[in-house]
Amino acid sequence: MRSSDAFMKRLNPDMCVVTAVADGERSGCLVGFWTQCSIDPPRLTVWISKTNHTHRVALRAERLTVHLLTPEQHGLAAMFGGRTGDDTDKFADVEWHEGPGGSAVLTAAAAWTVGVVQERFDTGDHVAHVLAPEQSGEHPGTGGALLRLEDVLDIEPGHPA
Repeated sequence: MRSSDAFMKRLNPDMCVVTAVADGERSGCLVGFWTQCSIDPPRLTVWISKTNHTHRVALRAERLTVHLLTPEQHGLAAMFGGRTGDDTDKFADVEWHEGPGGSAVLTAAAAWTVGVVQERFDTGDHVAHVLAPEQSGEHPGTGGALLRLEDVLDIEPGHPA
């Protein structure tokens, strides 16, 4: 057991789905490592695992879309967290539309923002993507609590994190 494990096991972050489009290829994954990282100018950072199919697409994408989900949207989280884009078109069975710059926006998401990638950097087993929000939206009637790590512990990852 590492000394940081006692601290880390207490974390219960909000989860999100990140989608990426590059060279006509769509991908998306469930992400627990993300945060607002600047107020002025507004910036978000999302970290995507290097083992994830979405990582390969996100590295080529000019924009990423960050989607917030509610606990009632567990099925959507399972679609993007429990399957791999290596062998599954995750977009085939969900409603989505094209956003700015050809980005992929999940229609049912409680809220979403399309961010233009400002920079990327390697942080170990994940790559950080710093985003400048370009356009945002929300789905009516989905206010309230957001999906958290404890809500998705039953989802077997499509790829190891």
